[in-house]
Parts: sequence; structure tokens; C-alpha cells
Amino acid sequence: MNISIFSVTENGRQLSQRVAEMLRGEHFVSRYCFHKHTDDDSAVFWNMGSMVGRLFQRSDAFIFICACGIAVRAIAPYLGTKADDPAVIVMDDHGKFTIPVLSGHIGGANCLAEVIAEAVGGTAVITTATDVGGKFSPDSFAVANDLIITDLKAAKEIAAAVVDDEKIGFSSDYPHSSLPDELTAFGICRTGVYVGHDMSAKPFEVTLRLVPKNIVLGIGCKKGTSEDSIEKAVSDALGRYDLDITMISEVCTIDIKKDEEGLCSFCQKYSIPMRTFTAEELMNVKGNFESSDFVLETTGADNVCERSAVLGSGGKLMIHKTASDGVTVAAAEKPIYLDFERKIL
Repeated sequence: MNISIFSVTENGRQLSQRVAEMLRGEHFVSRYCFHKHTDDDSAVFWNMGSMVGRLFQRSDAFIFICACGIAVRAIAPYLGTKADDPAVIVMDDHGKFTIPVLSGHIGGANCLAEVIAEAVGGTAVITTATDVGGKFSPDSFAVANDLIITDLKAAKEIAAAVVDDEKIGFSSDYPHSSLPDELTAFGICRTGVYVGHDMSAKPFEVTLRLVPKNIVLGIGCKKGTSEDSIEKAVSDALGRYDLDITMISEVCTIDIKKDEEGLCSFCQKYSIPMRTFTAEELMNVKGNFESSDFVLETTGADNVCERSAVLGSGGKLMIHKTASDGVTVAAAEKPIYLDFERKIL
């Protein structure tokens, strides 16, 4: 996570140092101190609202060590939707209380607040109903297991049903740990959660579809292929199987394409990490792949897209080699295991 910490007082500055030191092992942390109380490890601000505005789009979480009202006024002009807003946490400058005020589930503010409070010897003040009651939260479960929430309205209705002690159905195309008490895989339920790639699935009257982000693309292309050509080839391949670009977890290819401008630009556009393999690594992948003598002579591997998709995913092909305008695309599904005890951070 990219975390921005703001402090106003001298006590706050010292506390921000402690919090930053604790978090930096796992996260990228930046400190911002009011100009009257600063140090060499922090940036200086005179107007908190302006500084927050500059950082809002690139920060995953904000930690404000100040009065709650100051923090709320600083972030208010920049708030968007529940799905997009960063986690926001407020602490008093003695570290007694750590309060998640925004994006407790999807952004991970609740979990982050608990981690911080334990580290500084304070108390995390959690106010979300499911957490207070120790109950299943569809938002937290989805984020912790890298699942895409397709319908925030359905997620909200299911969370409300959990709080009202209504039994929630659960259907999954993937193996999982033991279900929490609020969920059941048997019987007829009004509301329920479905995990899988079938966007037409509706096993419950109110169905929250949680879609795994576990598809690995294998891409091969000619030298100088444009970003637009790669994007079109990927879109066409995914479209045939009713899959969406948001389901892609990674793009894999051969190492001689690591600096291919069009491919790199495509990955950057959609914020998809790219991983490369040597020809030898690709040729060692077991399976039945469409072989090309030309590709073998050119790259050292007889098939780039299918082999790299399988190697990168550790799973099986779900889209075999498709070719379009000098681009080859294949996709494989990475095996996943759903864990109801997994935390966001």
C-alpha cells in the first residue's frame, strides 16, 4: 500500500515516526508534518487540504494524527465512491485511539487500524456493524481473496442481512475453507454469494457475484506491434469467452519482449504486471501446445502465448492460441483457494 501520514502537533510528529517505522517493512509510507513541527524525514505542509488533494489519487491510505474534524474537512472535497476511495484513519496524538473513518472494508482501513493500535498500545475503534458483531463481511472477504465486487448494492444488502441474522447462501466454483456461521451451502436462501466467472449465474434472489482476478494472459507479438493492436487482440479473445480485462492478474511473455513498447504500454494502461520467461523455461512446460516452426526459429520457443500463460498461472488453458494482426493471445486460470480467515493486510 501507498500510505500518507499527516500530523499537526509535536506529539503527532513523534507518533507519526513510530507508525511509519512500523509500517515501512510492508508498505511505502510518506510523512507530512505541519510546518511548525517537522523533521528531516517528512515533507512540510502549510495547508492540509491542498496537500491531501495532490496526494489523493495516488494514496491507498491516509492516516491523520489530529482531530477527526480536521481530517474530515481535508478529505471531503475529494471523496468519490465506496469502491474507489482510499482508506482513511484518524488517531489522536497520544495514540490512545485509532479510528477508521472511511473504506473500512474495501480499502482495508479496519484491519490497518487494528494493526496500528496494537503496535502503539492503543485501541482501535471499529464502528462497522459486521465487525462489531464479529460477523462475515462480504466486502472484506472479497478484497482479502482478490475478488472483484460486481454489485455494491447487492453487497450492501447482504451485509445488512448478516447483521439481521438472516442466513446467507454461498456458491463457489473454487475450493474454500470452512464457511462462517452466517453462510450456508445448503437450503434455499433469499440472499447469497456466488464466486466464479459465470456472469449469468444467479443462484439466489439477491446474488452478489464475486469474480476472481486470477486469469493470466500469455501474449506473443511481432516486433513493433502497437498498443492498439495488442489491446484489440486481447479484447477479442476475452470477448469470445465473456471475460473482462478486470479479471486479468498478470501478462506473461518471452523475455525478448520485455521492452516491447506496445506490450509494455498496454500493461501500463491497465495496471497489469508483466512477467517474462526464457525460451528454455517455456519449452520445459508440459502440455499440448500449438507448435510453430517460424516462432521456434525466431524466439527459441515453438509457442509463446500458450506456454507463458500456463507457466505463469500454474493452471490450465482456458483460451487456446488466438491470432490477430501479428498478436497471439492465450489465457490460463490460476488455481485459487478461498480463505474466510484471510485478512486484507
